Amino acid sequence: MIDRLIEIGRCYGMEMNVEKTKVMKISRQPTPVTIKIDQKQLENVKCFKYLGSLLTDDGRCTCEIKSRIAMAKAAFSKKKNLFTSKLDLNLRKKLVKCYIWSIALYGAETWTLRAVDQKHLESFEMWCWRRMEKISWTDYVRNEEVLIRVSEQRNILHEIRKRKANWIGHVLRRNCLLKEVIEGKIEGWIEVTRRRGRRRKKMLDDLGDRRGYCHLKERALDRIKWRNCFGRDWTCRLINY
Repeated sequence: MIDRLIEIGRCYGMEMNVEKTKVMKISRQPTPVTIKIDQKQLENVKCFKYLGSLLTDDGRCTCEIKSRIAMAKAAFSKKKNLFTSKLDLNLRKKLVKCYIWSIALYGAETWTLRAVDQKHLESFEMWCWRRMEKISWTDYVRNEEVLIRVSEQRNILHEIRKRKANWIGHVLRRNCLLKEVIEGKIEGWIEVTRRRGRRRKKMLDDLGDRRGYCHLKERALDRIKWRNCFGRDWTCRLINY
């Protein structure tokens, strides 16, 4: 495929930069991929940034979430003058969600969250409220007490689920390549031997409800029902377009 791309590109006077072109294999097997351009092998990397998101060779979102949280904390330190006690509490909370959470949750619609990732996000949420109220960790104030002071609940995971519901609703109502990728399967591939340990959580497992992905897709096709749906599961809560 690369040879074909280079051949067609040269017909239009375009050359591929070997030094800037990298290769990443997303798999459990760490074996490198051998791809050459003009007898020069492309460098194999374990991670790279694409459109602001950090992609890794293990296919997980942990590194991306940690990177986003670090950027959000740095932004909080730069804008800490906005969160002074002179402002109203509700206004300060809106500023945090507007300026800080928007940085931390960039691209969250496509995250597949594990338990450890959820803990990182919830810890970041409490970090924001503690810094806003200038509560040091040496004060030994419990998280429940902090939430009472700011009149808030743990909402960051719910915000991610709401964004996912909005995003998957748009995707499932269209006939696009992204929809085919989400629902696609490799023809003729059969997993003969099962690997040790728990089965890895997939993107559809994180998006579907208890009644399955087919039921989720059926509801999403009707835009009116999708807007007005307020079921027990998270795919039906507070969905706004």
